[in-house]
Amino acid sequence: MQQRFTRRFIVAAIMAASLPAAAQEHTLKELVIIGDETSAASLPGSAHVVTNEDLETMKYTDVHRVVKEVPGVYLLEEEGYGLRPNIGIRGSGSGRSGKVTLMEDGVLMAPAPYSGPAAYYFPSFGRINGVEVLKGPDLLRYGPATVGGAINLRSTPIPTTTGGRVTAEIAEDNGKRIHAWYGANSEQAGWLIETHQHESDGFKDIRQSDREAGFDKQDYVAKLRLNTRPDADIYHQLDLKVDYSEELSLETYLGLTDADFNANPDQRYFASERDNMDTQRTGFMARHLVDFNNDVTLTTTAYRNEFKRNWYKAAGLNSLINAANGGDALAQQQLRGEADLAGIKIKNNAREYESQGIDFVADWGLNLSGMRHDLTFGLRYHEDEVDRLQPEDTFDQVIVNGRPVLQYVSTTSGNGISGSNNAIEKAEAWSTYIADRVTINDRLTVTGLLRYEDIETSRVRYQQEARTDVQDRASNSTGELLPGLGATYKLDGGVTLLAGIHRGMAPAGAGSTDVEPELSTNYELGARIQRGAGRYELIGFYSDYENTVQNCSVATPCAGGQDSGSVSQGEARIQGIEALAGYEFALTNGLSVPVEATWTYTDAEVTKDSDSGNVLKGDNLVYLPENVLNLRTGLRAGDQWDAYLNVSYVDEMCIDNTCDRSGTDNTFRKTEALTVVDLSGSYRVAEGARVFAKLDNVFDTQKIIARSPDGARPNLPRTASVGVTVDF
Repeated sequence: MQQRFTRRFIVAAIMAASLPAAAQEHTLKELVIIGDETSAASLPGSAHVVTNEDLETMKYTDVHRVVKEVPGVYLLEEEGYGLRPNIGIRGSGSGRSGKVTLMEDGVLMAPAPYSGPAAYYFPSFGRINGVEVLKGPDLLRYGPATVGGAINLRSTPIPTTTGGRVTAEIAEDNGKRIHAWYGANSEQAGWLIETHQHESDGFKDIRQSDREAGFDKQDYVAKLRLNTRPDADIYHQLDLKVDYSEELSLETYLGLTDADFNANPDQRYFASERDNMDTQRTGFMARHLVDFNNDVTLTTTAYRNEFKRNWYKAAGLNSLINAANGGDALAQQQLRGEADLAGIKIKNNAREYESQGIDFVADWGLNLSGMRHDLTFGLRYHEDEVDRLQPEDTFDQVIVNGRPVLQYVSTTSGNGISGSNNAIEKAEAWSTYIADRVTINDRLTVTGLLRYEDIETSRVRYQQEARTDVQDRASNSTGELLPGLGATYKLDGGVTLLAGIHRGMAPAGAGSTDVEPELSTNYELGARIQRGAGRYELIGFYSDYENTVQNCSVATPCAGGQDSGSVSQGEARIQGIEALAGYEFALTNGLSVPVEATWTYTDAEVTKDSDSGNVLKGDNLVYLPENVLNLRTGLRAGDQWDAYLNVSYVDEMCIDNTCDRSGTDNTFRKTEALTVVDLSGSYRVAEGARVFAKLDNVFDTQKIIARSPDGARPNLPRTASVGVTVDF
């Protein structure tokens, strides 16, 4: 792969020499896709920025708890800590965030965004400095997924002056977290080093076992900036970034029966005792800006990400869960570790990923016929690969002296590692776009966009561990032209109207043959109001999916039980409303009360049967809540102290397409509605030093927030933590 990548890099570099370009600021900041709230308000579509100040209010380290505050975003919790988020936007599907374009500092961060888009890697959210969520036609500047939205995580920026920060936090369940960074800046150079360390014993207890069920995750980041003098005739800036992370989390796919969940949601079955996820990830990024003049710039970004994982976990126990839920007493005893259970398969879900590419963005600003044109041209070559070699161990659960023991039986090897357990999946993609933002007058701005994606994917499955014989091959080719058009019109009184339409796409995974990409036509219409201390937004959206595609996995199996590749699920319609209202009330004695509420309503259904017949007209979409609400309010005294309360609500969700069919028993086919209340507060004890405390899930409310893949799962119980932040 490396030689082919080098050749493509040279070709793309030659092509970039003739690209036109556009106006930016004279220095390249940490790359953002939106900017600040003022920039978001000017975009021809829904856009939201969660700033570092916003993140500091609740001190969350789980991205799920932050994105709930953004209208139009859905989530599916899994283990309570957000280690592997499941995020969807405008009904795009939340499984492993595979239908959302995920970026860090503007660079694709999923392990294999094209060949295996499931985001099994996610940076430790405690080190993230801000979050941007982009929807609407401007989404066509990014990809590969453009059906719902894009999320860009901003890492800690190089400081403007020499200095650093240390945050130390302790929590229940032996939780410990340290986030530290230090950096310096001068006129022509800047640097930053950073680490984030987070560990916990977890809130679950494994039945009849002394093992913990927690995690230990470590992140390291280094940045360097070199630039010419700001007053140089042609300004150059080079930004380098390298990051490394590793994780050991004793997580499982095995949930609980409803009876055991109701008795104690914070327990785990003995069969999952040895389950653990072990990962290592290294990322490299080099970005160069050349600012030719006030109107012409060219930004070049090269990146490479390497990710290895082995999720060693019990598989195939969902049949026992179903049997026990159906009243099978023996199945319930076997799950509880009270009876022998033969043939437990614990699979080494081992994969190695490579993802790399080069990206060119040229900006050119000009005045033409009395109107301002801000043109952007983008070109990216990307390739990624997933290598699976996954042996499977067999154990017997045997009761010895009244306690269960896992006794080793055998391991697959040789011809036993074949098919989906022994495969290489690859993708190669060229993408290009052009965007023209035309300022027609002081009130009206129109943006036209056109994106093209050319994607080639392939999969080879082998018959034995030595990979001397091929079992089968699969390939897929996608070429799609995606247009978009958006407009904003400013009225008096801080009111801005917006409207947009764009063609969206999410490519099928590499394990698919002749599966068309997911395609949708997306509309939105709404208004924003910025008036004094108040900010309001109301947007309606409608998406017409001519082909709905689900990427199948063990975590989110497709209808019919398929757990690899992608399947077409027919046509679908998704429509809804996004609302936001925020205001900061000023009180006496320097006190203020900030309030912000968001609401997302979604109505969706399949409008045409799938070719396989597994999904029918009128079926619901999987894990898509009808209502999501969030309210955050607080009381603060300038920079001296603050206290915040956050209330979130998520409706019940169907776990498969069939749960709303007439005559279907939904007893075990839906999650439960959940309301969670969180508290946080901080106090400045000295210049540059602040103590804080938070209490997540104040009322200790736990519900079934997921049932996939194997049984009922709870949200995080009531958890208290305290910490201190010191700037130096």
